[in-house]
Parts: sequence; structure tokens; C-alpha cells
Amino acid sequence: MSHLNRFLALSFIAIGSLAFAHGDEPHDKPAGAAHPGDHASALGVPGDPKKVTRTIDITMSDSMRFSPESIAVRRNETIRFALKNEGKLKHEMVLGTIAELNEHAALMRRFPAMEHVDPNQVSVEPGQSGELIWQFTKPGTFDFACLQAGHYDAGMKGQVVVDGVAAPSKASSRSSDIVVAQADAADLTDGEVRKIDREAGKVTLKHGDIRNLDMPGMTMVFTVKDKSMLDALKAGDKVKFKAVDEGGKLVITQIDAVK
Repeated sequence: MSHLNRFLALSFIAIGSLAFAHGDEPHDKPAGAAHPGDHASALGVPGDPKKVTRTIDITMSDSMRFSPESIAVRRNETIRFALKNEGKLKHEMVLGTIAELNEHAALMRRFPAMEHVDPNQVSVEPGQSGELIWQFTKPGTFDFACLQAGHYDAGMKGQVVVDGVAAPSKASSRSSDIVVAQADAADLTDGEVRKIDREAGKVTLKHGDIRNLDMPGMTMVFTVKDKSMLDALKAGDKVKFKAVDEGGKLVITQIDAVK
């Protein structure tokens, strides 16, 4: 074998070894570590377990659904996702942008046995529990999904909405509900509760101008982000609320009775 051919052969072996090592090597990183261009740069950073501000319980099922599948957090909150797999199949939660998840799902379809161990994901065996700790440092809407072969295509996905309001320093708390970030006072609208339909998750409000939607005052029916937001309300209550446009649907993301 010539010196040139021998050099090329050794080079290909070295490159191949690096590629396989990347696929097999655990990608665990210390809390807060992130490589430029990876999931952490888009979503935030792996959370420090000692700085968890809130725990959110999420169940995963063989109906290919997360519950809840819509979560709202404040910027800079460190969230512990406590995951419970109630099914008989393996499930996982992977945080990422929709483009990243689509790309990864395509790889999983090609390589169903592929395993990934990154700080932005956790896999949970049937009947078992797991956790994922993440600090969301940037405002925006991010996604999560189960990328086990076929699960993503079946609709096993959800969203995390990160408000631009930084989380205050406080002791850790635990909640299985969707806790919506507190809006700036300028974004809140005055209203009066006229009717509540708790089963449908709707509330009828007589309200003032909704500035963020450029909408004049009137009486309207709104859907709430989470039905539990209506638990403490009754007809006649004066409220302050925030409503947003979600694809043409008016949704209340925050509503508080005025004492």
C-alpha cells in the first residue's frame, strides 16, 4: 500500500470513530453548560436542581398525549418537569424548536433504536417516572415532543410559552396546573364577569379596550388557557385580564379578581 493510500485509510478510520463515538457517548453536561448552536442556545440552559422554582407534573400515555400539553412559564424560571409514564410503551419528553424536533423525528423514523442522552430530554420506561430540569432564559414559544418512532407523528407533542417577564426569586413550589406568567400591568384589561361556563372553559366578560389586540370595549365570550383559572371567579366579579390571539381564537392567559 502506498504512503498516500495508507494515510487516506487511516484518516477515514479516525473520522468514522469520532462519528460513532458521538452517537454512543452520553451528552450529560453540568448544569448551565451549553454548546453554541445546540438546543440550549435556543431554549435556555440545563437547570440547576438547587435552583428549581417550580415543579410541573406531566403524564405520558399510550394515547400519544402529554397532560398537560400546554405550559406557560416566566423567563428565567428553573422548571422541574416531573414525568410519569402511565402507558405500556416507552415514552420521552424532548425540548426543542419545531425545526429541531422535525429533524430528530425523521432520524428516529430511519433509526428506531437510536438513543439520545441530552440535558434537554428524558426517556421514561413504562410505569416509571423521570424528571427534566430546565431554565428558560429566553421569551418565546417552544416545543416538546415524544420522538419514539411513530409517537410524534401520532400527535404526542406540546408547547412551552415563555413570557418576557422575569421570574421573581421565591421558594420552590409544586403544581400540576398550568401557571400562567404574570403580565405587565399595561397589558391588562379591566372587565366584569357576566357568565362562567366552567365545563367548556369559557367566560363572558364586559370589558374595556383591549389595547394589545386593538379591540374596543364590548361584551364577549373568551376561552381561558386553563379551566382552573375560573375556579375562584363568579358572575359580577370585577377582574383584570390578559387576552391574546391564538390563530383567530381569543384566549385569556391571565385573569384576576380585583379585591
